[in-house]
Amino acid sequence: MKPTDLRGILQYIPQFRERTFVLALDGAIVTDENFATLLLDVAVLRSLNIRVVLVHGASAQIRALAEKHGLKPSNCDGTGITDAPTLQLAMDAANRLTHEILEGLSANDLRAVCPNAIIAHPLGILQGVDHLFTGKVERVDVELLQTLLAQGIVPIIPPLGFDGDGKTYRVNSDSVAVAVAEALKAVKLMFISPQDGILVQGRLIRQMLLADFESVLALQKNDITPEQQSKALHTVAACKAGIPRVHVINGRVDEGLLAEVFSNDGIGTLIYANEYQQIRRALKKDVRAIQLLTKAAVESEELVKRTRPMIEKNLGDYFIFEIDKNPVACVALHVYPEQKQGELACLYVNPAHENHGIGKKLIQFVENKAREMGLSELLTLSTQAFTYFQSKGGFSEGTPDDLPPGRREKYDASGRNSKVLVKKLTKP
Repeated sequence: MKPTDLRGILQYIPQFRERTFVLALDGAIVTDENFATLLLDVAVLRSLNIRVVLVHGASAQIRALAEKHGLKPSNCDGTGITDAPTLQLAMDAANRLTHEILEGLSANDLRAVCPNAIIAHPLGILQGVDHLFTGKVERVDVELLQTLLAQGIVPIIPPLGFDGDGKTYRVNSDSVAVAVAEALKAVKLMFISPQDGILVQGRLIRQMLLADFESVLALQKNDITPEQQSKALHTVAACKAGIPRVHVINGRVDEGLLAEVFSNDGIGTLIYANEYQQIRRALKKDVRAIQLLTKAAVESEELVKRTRPMIEKNLGDYFIFEIDKNPVACVALHVYPEQKQGELACLYVNPAHENHGIGKKLIQFVENKAREMGLSELLTLSTQAFTYFQSKGGFSEGTPDDLPPGRREKYDASGRNSKVLVKKLTKP
């Protein structure tokens, strides 16, 4: 789906209308040539009545300012020690970036403001080291931000916090974004950086459940590049704080923000805190989706062609695997009660969602359904994926004689010469 496809966007609007997205922008993205396009994407979100908060970093600009003035900053990312000169650099850089964002939003007829909504306190002395003007978020002024959002105003929050005495502290923008998203009960937190997402050993994580992602961090943290580790750790923190979807995307990709929000595939990394995937029985409205999903497999003769009347006739046998209410895979269970056999059929996963264990989940789902129905044997026929069923599903190769009589007749008439695979569901 193209992100500009209105029909594709419309299906998401009921989920997101009047809900809050927090967009965490790396400083390098704000000064990138694609930033104007990114703000157009923000304008689209606002036009759909999605509430948007922008949190921005400034590390790249702090380094640039320091180099310009011949200084060596003590802390660029808001996690180390911030001395007085570095705090001044951070304030100068953050104020300039905030102004650029205000200019860009004004060009898109969006109202925006930079509120003093982050109340911070000193990070203090850690392991005997005073972190000086490095701060930690104490709380977020939710009432102020909600008032602005209710009036259609986009809050822009820099990596700075203020205490009750009016002192300014340098705070890490990723942690600010998490705190703001938690306080506002945002439905999405999106880290927008120069990287494609979170990569482990150079391979992009597309979608992953929080628990699985925590395992990756525990075992392979060193395989994640240093510049992405902050995003990874704050992604976990956000999910644990109750944010259901946390994204990490490349802000330099044209229309990337819309593609991530309004397409099933997205462009970057999505870590989700709840099991947002669902297997459900297919409905009449899903018939076209099943045909579209399996079209490529039918053309490559991996699956047999099923016409709309054929699917509708046995619609109760079909199941859909959906992500955020969008079908990404399907499977069928045809039952032969007299023989106590079931046939696993029409298993297909959208290529964009391969290698995420969806096929295995569907096999397990059908197997459990067959057991619930008192079936003793599960069959499947395959011309190209038989090794998959053997290795992932525990099937063994059988013969056409294992098929029920009616199914055997169709098998012989098809001329496909599919391999017959069998799995016993009860102990012998």
